[in-house]
Amino acid sequence: MNEGERNTMIQSTAIIGMGALGLLYADRIVKKRGKNGVTFVLDKDRMQKYKDVEFSINGEKKLFQMAVADDMKPVDLVIVAVKYNGLHSAIEMMKNCVGENTIIMSVMNGIDSEEIIADTFGKEHLIYTVAQGMDAMKFGNDLNYTKEGELRIGIVEESQKKNLEDVCCYFDDVSMPYAVEENIMKRMWSKFMLNVGVNQTCHAFETTYAGVLKEGSEENKIFIGAMNEVIALSQAVGIGLTEEDAGYYIDIVKTLKPEGVPSMRQDGIAKRKSEVEMFAGTVKRLAGKYGIKTPVNDLLYDKIKGIERNLICLR
Repeated sequence: MNEGERNTMIQSTAIIGMGALGLLYADRIVKKRGKNGVTFVLDKDRMQKYKDVEFSINGEKKLFQMAVADDMKPVDLVIVAVKYNGLHSAIEMMKNCVGENTIIMSVMNGIDSEEIIADTFGKEHLIYTVAQGMDAMKFGNDLNYTKEGELRIGIVEESQKKNLEDVCCYFDDVSMPYAVEENIMKRMWSKFMLNVGVNQTCHAFETTYAGVLKEGSEENKIFIGAMNEVIALSQAVGIGLTEEDAGYYIDIVKTLKPEGVPSMRQDGIAKRKSEVEMFAGTVKRLAGKYGIKTPVNDLLYDKIKGIERNLICLR
């Protein structure tokens, strides 16, 4: 697309989820479009909790526009940025936001959130998205990061082509870091592979990026082993990941703040339920279908479920 032809049609954006990624992208949009450029959509209880909250992003105080889901009308773009456990409630919450021409993007981890969203709204609304390369950490109302990362976007069918063009124009306008993927499903599986390794290992062993990268350590062996099981699974389903793909993402982890931790470990520190069902749970279900053994993910699944049972006992 030539620069002179770009005329973004996206004017209104709603974000479901006020975690690290939701705040990161809202802040980017507000810097270019102003406070009215993006709205966080909440249920009534969360609205009461957050309506006057001032967030801190890298030490700067920020206020964002918010609205109750029942009061929303269709917007041009919906960004879904919730935890896996909150996806179904997010779908209910965004129903008033989605009109005939609304584009939906999920920046969630995993490989099936788009399909779950499509079951309600249809694939024609979707852009497939991978968020990668950021080291954002959110505790309470404070978000800190040294690397913003980028969004990798793509489509899986021709009906989504106009969505992709409009989103590219919009991202150019708001200076959102992104790249278009010719094979977005392989990219999604690649990021899934990384998360199965790094998120679960950091959570299960209460460690950092530096901890999983330490060669010869148990954490490093588990990190690599969990990813290798996803590689084997991807080959069975026809995606075809390789050790070279794993190496690419390990190199990304090496660029992140060594003492930093991924989202799943952040959940552990905050004593929240984890996304283990989206990671090892998905691996185990697919592995059973294809007759593949996944001892490392079995170990991680059991270890993380044990952590969650202990949390319940402590409450």
